[in-house]
Amino acid sequence: MSPASLSSWLTLLRAPGLHAASLRTLLQRFGSVDAIDWLPALRREHGPAIDAELRWLEHDAHHFVPLGGDSYPLLLAEVSDAPIGLFVRGDPALLSLPQLAIVGSRNPTAGGRDNATSFAAHLARCGLAITSGLAIGIDAAAHQGALAAEGITVAVCGTGLDIDYPSANSALAATIARRGALVSEFPLGMPALQANFPRRNRIISGLTLGTLVVEAAVRSGSLITARLAAEQGREVFAIPGSIHNPLARGCHQLLRQGAQLVETVDDIFAELRALVGALAPALQAAVEPESPAAAAPVLDKAYEILLDALGFEPAGVDTLVERTGFAADEVASMLLILELDGELESRPGGRYVRRVLKAAK
Repeated sequence: MSPASLSSWLTLLRAPGLHAASLRTLLQRFGSVDAIDWLPALRREHGPAIDAELRWLEHDAHHFVPLGGDSYPLLLAEVSDAPIGLFVRGDPALLSLPQLAIVGSRNPTAGGRDNATSFAAHLARCGLAITSGLAIGIDAAAHQGALAAEGITVAVCGTGLDIDYPSANSALAATIARRGALVSEFPLGMPALQANFPRRNRIISGLTLGTLVVEAAVRSGSLITARLAAEQGREVFAIPGSIHNPLARGCHQLLRQGAQLVETVDDIFAELRALVGALAPALQAAVEPESPAAAAPVLDKAYEILLDALGFEPAGVDTLVERTGFAADEVASMLLILELDGELESRPGGRYVRRVLKAAK
């Protein structure tokens, strides 16, 4: 792209409310972006900011991908309100890989975070890119799971790509920029405004074959992403949870509305197999079982009884004594050993809950 055309595209980003459908109308009228007659006035208004973006784009890892360009992802281009251009830190070619979005609460339970990490890792090993929003909580766990599996992850940001947000994930963002891609439709310097995030969410859903919601309250941005995915004709998946967990209620609401219930990655691939196969034949083998992991150590019968009595809801020592008939000091000792073995974790108030680390398999 010539410097003049790049400048025109960066100017066009400043046009309020402009998106894919309205841009196509403009191009039918003017023939090309460079010929739009009101661009010079807008360029004069935003000149310093556009010049700063041109300098930012001189970096080898910084890119601008215009609608209709070779690197603009085809799935996103199908969305009527798709952005007219994307800033990218990293490899823009990754935006066209088959992707699954994993989203959820910013304050997940430990089990929810584990599920996000393990599902992302397994799906990434199968060849899907994992897309999320770089928020703390489930988003970060999904990105980290994909990276830990040596897979690809894409982070869609609600700020300009020169803004360090959230600062708690700055190291994660830098890693994603090296090994995946950070994406934003927002000009450089755009802060984290509340109105930005629903717009960001439509890109997350628009880039992907489907959206998996791990944990979400009833009033949650993750449900916005899921709704947008459904409106865009993409699949919506949800992991069910405890009726006592308020962060499971958003997932249960999605399930009542027709989302696909997910217990394993096979549930996801059962819905995506045809789409994935059409986009990337190499992923046809994704549903094949992995090599068996080393056998887990066999628990003593008493420990099995205690874990069965604990179930998957938090419970205290007194409750477990009542359920098992074991002495209180015996229960306390076994709980400590099981916690050290990673079978369960302690919660406030002296309660314990089982860990579910193999949900994705």
